[in-house]
Amino acid sequence: MIRRAVSVLGELLITAGVLTLLFVVWQVYWTDLTSGQAQAARVSALEDRWAAPATPAPTAPATAPATAPAADPPVDPVAVPPVGDPFAIVYVPRFGGDYAVPVVEGTGTEELKEGMGHYPATVMPGQVGNFAVAGHRVTYGKPLNRIAELVEGDAVVVATPTQWLTYRVRSWEVVSPKQVSVIAPVPDQPGATPTEAWLTLTACHPMYSARERYVVFAQLDSVQDRSDGEPSSLTPVEG
Repeated sequence: MIRRAVSVLGELLITAGVLTLLFVVWQVYWTDLTSGQAQAARVSALEDRWAAPATPAPTAPATAPATAPAADPPVDPVAVPPVGDPFAIVYVPRFGGDYAVPVVEGTGTEELKEGMGHYPATVMPGQVGNFAVAGHRVTYGKPLNRIAELVEGDAVVVATPTQWLTYRVRSWEVVSPKQVSVIAPVPDQPGATPTEAWLTLTACHPMYSARERYVVFAQLDSVQDRSDGEPSSLTPVEG
């Protein structure tokens, strides 16, 4: 009887181990594959939409925090879309010439499967203040898997329907998930009045853990109309 019980227990443990392994494979590899493909398709759809001739329509002001003044150089307003909708593309030359990730509105579980997620309380691309986004470091396309490789001066290029916005990395830090001051209008200075345009990237840290957040701060460096072609800041970084 005891021998039979031990045998059954062993079989159950083996089965549990196999199921756990399958779950890990699904979580780490399969979600990367499927989400990565979906994100690439979303990038292509945005690029095709932006390349199509514009249909004349009444101009409507962008929905944005009332305290966000216009940036200098001039930045075209980007309207805040419904949660889950893509509205911009992020390119990081240090991550390779084929790196392109859509930005969707919202940072919930479903939104972060679609690409990088925009924190709704922060400004839109190029505006004075803090355009803050989050992304997975592992699973679901892992758009910020290599975030810790960014160094000062690296370009992070945000494409909108009409412009290329080039931000330059200025600093980075590791913080507690509770330290929400990193997405304040002036990063890490809650209550301060913004005078510059910032981009903040956030991802879980360390790898395979949500114990902390790895945060990168980048400052708007230049703005170029899409009609003028791609900016030189998109050139891939070697080494």
